[in-house]
Amino acid sequence: MKTQNHNVQTGNPLGSAPVGGLILKFSVPAIISMLVSALYNIVDQIFIGQGVGMLGNAATNVAFPVTIFSTAIALLLGIGGASSYNLESGAGHDEKASHIAGASLSMLGISGILISAAVLLFLNPLLHLFGGTPDVMPYAIDYTGITAAGIPFYVLTTGGCHLIRADRSPGFSMTCMLTGAVINTILDPLFIFGFGWGIKGGAWATVIGQAVSGILVILYFARFRKMNLNKNMFLPHTEHIKLIVSLGAASFFNQIALAVVQIFMNNILRYYGAASAYGSDIPIACVGIISKVNMVFLSICIGISQGSQPIWGFNYGAGKYDRVRKTYGYSVTACTIIATVFFLCFQFFPHQIVGLFGTGSDLYFQFAERYLRIFMFLTFANGIQPMSAGFFTSIGKAKLGIIMSLTRQLVFLLPLIVILPVFIGIDGVMYAGPIADTAAFILAIVFARRELSKMKQAET
Repeated sequence: MKTQNHNVQTGNPLGSAPVGGLILKFSVPAIISMLVSALYNIVDQIFIGQGVGMLGNAATNVAFPVTIFSTAIALLLGIGGASSYNLESGAGHDEKASHIAGASLSMLGISGILISAAVLLFLNPLLHLFGGTPDVMPYAIDYTGITAAGIPFYVLTTGGCHLIRADRSPGFSMTCMLTGAVINTILDPLFIFGFGWGIKGGAWATVIGQAVSGILVILYFARFRKMNLNKNMFLPHTEHIKLIVSLGAASFFNQIALAVVQIFMNNILRYYGAASAYGSDIPIACVGIISKVNMVFLSICIGISQGSQPIWGFNYGAGKYDRVRKTYGYSVTACTIIATVFFLCFQFFPHQIVGLFGTGSDLYFQFAERYLRIFMFLTFANGIQPMSAGFFTSIGKAKLGIIMSLTRQLVFLLPLIVILPVFIGIDGVMYAGPIADTAAFILAIVFARRELSKMKQAET
């Protein structure tokens, strides 16, 4: 059995090919997939901002927690399934790995349908809870009521693409995401401006793009997969669900934390904005834009992390700790370089970045530029935390992954955006960002160094 295990490990390029080349091979498609996911929201935001205006931008921000929660479920089942699949494959347990992949896929399909039904059933109270003002609510209802129809496809695509990458097909994973995004980008201006559908046109463009991506994921597992799957493997078993949930929990809680912070943020901006010169709608619209811009940066870092996860997971399962440590070092270096580039863009070109999303008053641009510069001041250090969360998850350290996922959003940022505005008004929201980022960065470095040191000692 040991000899068979060794043969499985050495026959898989994840355990033998040069680490740098593997990171590039897996990370580039993952980055593109993550960027495409971010572009679904950003493209809508740009065209809706140009065609509908500030209230349209505010509406997409109010609707954004629905997308975040859908992403949370997709990552819980997708990353959890992919990480478990890689660990079991690395250990030579191919049949168990395939059962896990099948269970993950079936749960993705069921979850997407349930979320869509819940959003449509509780649409009005949800959007009010998410910070909708009287002027914004009609736009938010139109947008979210339509995009809810695409949630099953979105969940299946977002989670399924992780399993496709785990099945050593990063190119097809990228194609699934990219095709839907291209369709969305083409249809957005046609529906919004050409047909005059306004914010509803942006919503329909999103749904159609998501549907095409979801169909491609189904096609992959029906026709092109490398893993062995049969219909019996799609029935989830308690053992497999526990493995999937435990390893997907870090990514899930990270997204849930984002949603919780977003909801609190919108309501705090609505309250303190009304007491400022900006009013309620300007801060909600501006913060919505900037959160989408930040998604571009985070998508690249998370894409590198996701591309590294099959390498981390397989080699950790195979006991090749030197390859695990080397992969982490390369990945962190790449994230830090990218983070520095985005930091410079945020500090020197805030007006141009915000201007992509439509016009506004002088107060609108004043708030947006200050918020982008101050809130995102620690961007150059922000790649380490999501990288470390993915690292711990992929090597089976689920608790550490969850800690890394929750620290920045819930432990540090949420209390700060509640407390600081009490003393300095709406500016408190801006200064909460860099303070939380500093604390999360220090914690990630400490935990990562400790785990890497353990691996080094195990090698000797």
